[in-house]
Amino acid sequence: MFLQTVALNDVRCFAFHGFYPEEQLTGTEFLVSVEVTFTPSGDTEDLQRTVNYEVLNTIILEEMGSTKKLLESVVRVILDRVISAYPFVHTAVAGIKKMFPPMPGEVNHSFVQLSYTSEKKY
Repeated sequence: MFLQTVALNDVRCFAFHGFYPEEQLTGTEFLVSVEVTFTPSGDTEDLQRTVNYEVLNTIILEEMGSTKKLLESVVRVILDRVISAYPFVHTAVAGIKKMFPPMPGEVNHSFVQLSYTSEKKY
């Protein structure tokens, strides 16, 4: 059996997610990644039989534009939308890096990731 992966890595977004009110006012840079796996079927040149990474990009950009307090909420909504758009996926992972989070010390990024595994047997 073949297992196919489609992914977008480090999609750069400027957004206003953050627990503290000032984070939601000033915003910051985020890097978002989404990866899905599935069993390919039929014509490999047919976009209807695969995961379209342009759709993944649209989901990422739309959800990054909807301000939330916690990145955990953002990755959950991203994964929910990916699974809804592509119910045939076996696994899906979404992760968000918050670049230079406002805290003491020199922190390159914080990171939140959520994974999904289908309960279906393929």
